[in-house]
Amino acid sequence: MPHEWLVSTCFERIITLSAEQRLAELRLELPPAPKAIGVYRPLVVCGNLAFTSGHGPLLPDGTLITGVVGREATKEDGYRAARQTGLAILATLRAQLGSLDRVRRLIKLLGMVQCDPNFDQHPAVINGCSELFAQVFGEEAGIGARSAVGMNALPIGMMVEIEAIFEIA
Repeated sequence: MPHEWLVSTCFERIITLSAEQRLAELRLELPPAPKAIGVYRPLVVCGNLAFTSGHGPLLPDGTLITGVVGREATKEDGYRAARQTGLAILATLRAQLGSLDRVRRLIKLLGMVQCDPNFDQHPAVINGCSELFAQVFGEEAGIGARSAVGMNALPIGMMVEIEAIFEIA
């Protein structure tokens, strides 16, 4: 029975960790919170909802992951870009809200993939962000409604753009 105890203990530990603690335990590095490059706000709070503007795959050095999935980039490249976009969204949430622990749950995610017209695996790409949020916020709070679509172009050539709606405390 030691194995069952270990699984139970690990499961309870995951449940009791806050989002900030999970982020640290996963050793995830957030990029700098993206600044608006147009006439918009990266995050708008309305009541207990936080709406993020479209975020791209911003790297810690300030550059973006660019390219067209299904042409010069693979589905796996797109997945990594979506995960990096999720990290950029987390950076905005932390910068604007003060802590990721204010997030109660993900409500909705819209993922857009710059892709070849014949590419049809958009959900597999956006899973990069969805799986990240499930890891950071837990499966109950980190998985919300979602749409994943393909686009012939995205701003500045970025590979993925994602926007999200969160319930916050």
